[in-house]
Amino acid sequence: MLTTLLVAARIVSNPVSNVLQKQLAHRGVHPIAVIGSTHLLLTLLAIPWWLASGEHPASPAFWGNLVLCAALAVASNVLLVAALREADLSLLGPINAYKAVLSLGLGMVVLGEMPTLYGVAGVGLILVGSYRLSDPPAMEASGRRPNGLWRNRGVQLRLAALGLSATEAVYLKRAMQSGSPSLTLAAWAVAGVPFAVLAGWLWIRTPAGTQMSAVRGNLGTCVALALTTGLMQGTTLFTFNRLPVGYSLALFQTSALLSVLLGHQFFREGQLARRLTGSLLMVAGAAMIALLGR
Repeated sequence: MLTTLLVAARIVSNPVSNVLQKQLAHRGVHPIAVIGSTHLLLTLLAIPWWLASGEHPASPAFWGNLVLCAALAVASNVLLVAALREADLSLLGPINAYKAVLSLGLGMVVLGEMPTLYGVAGVGLILVGSYRLSDPPAMEASGRRPNGLWRNRGVQLRLAALGLSATEAVYLKRAMQSGSPSLTLAAWAVAGVPFAVLAGWLWIRTPAGTQMSAVRGNLGTCVALALTTGLMQGTTLFTFNRLPVGYSLALFQTSALLSVLLGHQFFREGQLARRLTGSLLMVAGAAMIALLGR
């Protein structure tokens, strides 16, 4: 029962976080400020929890993995918010299925693991689903093939974010070998703050006061985003502790369908039936790779 609740919370919290991130991006809050405020608010919640638990990791490897995770998390989430500013949520949510393809490719190159026929079929379903995500009318009228999906700036940013988050997941799993899921979550939130501050100092060109005012003006949304992000990350870690990673990732992919529905509901994004069909195919492909592809 608890495992079911964890998976359900993870499936819902991910697209809801994306909705809040997209809303903040549309209101002029810089992507780095969005991520920085999220980690700062999570830190305010995490430190009392951390102190009350009395947990202290014995291995220095824990902190090495967490520092790398925090850097990757800030970079990938900044790219994700930038992607949400450029493209539809109903388009970007299903792209997460490519994480399964990435893991399959890394397994071939790094570990020498060759995919099974199910893995190849899963990649095929994801590619067909990608075709269904494309917006075809203008391209069909001009006689060109519908490959505009990969020229979409938001999709390109989302794929870059996906590569970083897939790498982060590996090191989060390694960090949990030296600490509990709750400690890993708290340390992840705290470690992200200095990286967000550094990123803001390097790349935000507007005065700091302007971004701080933007965050204060959207404080309710920022708090909601911090809570949904913490819920998403926490349920991910606790699920990995209870289920094999392959099964977990397969179940998490169903959040793509919710992303399409939320994009239509909150942002009036079109092509609902086409994108739902594409999402279903991509979810099926990702599940096939995660469960049967290796």
